[in-house]
Amino acid sequence: MTAAESERSGPPRGADLPAPEGRAEPARILLIGGTGVFGSRLAAGLRRMPGVRVLVAGRSAGTDVVLDRSAPDLAARLAALRPAIVIDAAGPFQPPSDAPYAVARAAVACGAHYLDLSDDAAFTAGIGALDGMAKAAGVAVISGVSSVPGLSSAAVEELRVGLSDIHLIESVILPGNRAPRGLSVMRAILSQAGQPLEVRCAGRAQAVPGWGGLQRLSLPGLGARWTSVIGAPDLALFPGRYGARTVAFRAGLELPVLHLGLWALSLPVRWGLFRSLAPAAPLMRRLAGLFEPFGTDRGGMRVRVIGRGPSGAEVRDWTLLAEAGDGPQIPALPGRVMVGKLLSGAAAPGARVCLGEFSLAEARQAGADLAFSFGRQDRPRIPVFEQALGPSFAALPEAVRDLHDVLHMRRWTGTARVDRGSGLLVRAICALVGFPPAAAAVPVEVTMERRGDAEIWVRTFGGRRFRSRLRATGRPGEVSETFGPLSFCIRLTRVGETLTYPVAGGRIGPVPLPRWLLPQSLSAEGADGRAATFDVEVRLPGIGRLVRYRGRIVEAGDRRPAKS
Repeated sequence: MTAAESERSGPPRGADLPAPEGRAEPARILLIGGTGVFGSRLAAGLRRMPGVRVLVAGRSAGTDVVLDRSAPDLAARLAALRPAIVIDAAGPFQPPSDAPYAVARAAVACGAHYLDLSDDAAFTAGIGALDGMAKAAGVAVISGVSSVPGLSSAAVEELRVGLSDIHLIESVILPGNRAPRGLSVMRAILSQAGQPLEVRCAGRAQAVPGWGGLQRLSLPGLGARWTSVIGAPDLALFPGRYGARTVAFRAGLELPVLHLGLWALSLPVRWGLFRSLAPAAPLMRRLAGLFEPFGTDRGGMRVRVIGRGPSGAEVRDWTLLAEAGDGPQIPALPGRVMVGKLLSGAAAPGARVCLGEFSLAEARQAGADLAFSFGRQDRPRIPVFEQALGPSFAALPEAVRDLHDVLHMRRWTGTARVDRGSGLLVRAICALVGFPPAAAAVPVEVTMERRGDAEIWVRTFGGRRFRSRLRATGRPGEVSETFGPLSFCIRLTRVGETLTYPVAGGRIGPVPLPRWLLPQSLSAEGADGRAATFDVEVRLPGIGRLVRYRGRIVEAGDRRPAKS
């Protein structure tokens, strides 16, 4: 049976709009996977558009068109259907080496535009291999027309306006528990759980475990939910396009028992006891179905950009709240927008990722019939040292100001000399605090991360780490620094182009330290060109030197300039 013969006669399920009398035939849209969780929502939305005829294709006889994507005569079958646009909402989106992008190539061969809902980073990023073919045919081939990276990049494009230095781009998706669970989506999540996932963090690639990094996040209208790190095209595509130091993507299940249960199941994969959780997808889907009566049908999405511009540093959030069970419409929304742009001739020919292809205003207009509400919140983010020093912060050398411009996470590397005092008591105190051992020249790495109103500093000297927490106290020039049970009040003082750290008070837990027990901090920071220099000596009355470390550090990692 040919594709033309397998097409049903008449409008499928009475939903397609006939061509108005005296006007051209409606544009045919061939939607592969239009019976799935997201594909069915896209099909319903497209059928509301005037001047189109939607043909749902699949292997089942219950679809409008019976079509096997692996058939050797796929291109001929598509050509017989005369589609204006071919949309792949089915996947899988991992191209086999013997026939990469078969559906996209077949669409181009018959002169049709191509869209897909891929959320696989490698598949989406590789679509550019078809650019020459698409331009020669005068059609657009666009991958990732979904929540990520299509909608998330639209949000970033709007949020980044006026920011020249982006420290963080983070996308979060939180579906409601009563949303339908597609087997392919569940299999994709389980295949990543516990597996190493490469992310860009503070300008450097690092591996984190999939469905790890547990964190509670709150979205307006949804409240607090657990989230975990998971893969998405954003992780691979956003660093180069936007020059962000850190790019993160998180997802969360509404019910803590399901979210934390999956986290626990991912641990044996991390430990190497299981290769993958993906084979358990059918069973996990049935188990999750037992919890369907619980939770809500409310889901949402948030995109956060933290960066600095001429007017200062800001945290900018864009949120989308979906109610009345419309959460699965979010991945389908970009498809609606892009079909409209293709039919109007507003999308240029060529093969590319769906990055900044449409605006948030266009997305809002396309989803006007859905139970969506959108929000945006911008608020300033002042680094801890700038809070404490006030106007005098601006008088510090550029390298020192940059060292303390911690809007999300920064990483610095260099070398240092470490000297230690002598005696059993000195060794015991240094071990308690975590000070490094003596060394003539040791590699140094310093990581500074903003968490709430505080900064977490992790200093690594030759593999030995010690950690402290700093926050502004609200009093001019003052910060507190905590090392385990020890906490000290530090009066930051600018002396010329040097920043000093004298200790003004301290305590062990809730117990204040008497003045005669307070450590003396002979510490200073300065600049050596673009490098920051440090000379830190800590002494105790009656004991003398505990430790002194001095050296220079520069920012680590690669920060690529944003593309205009």
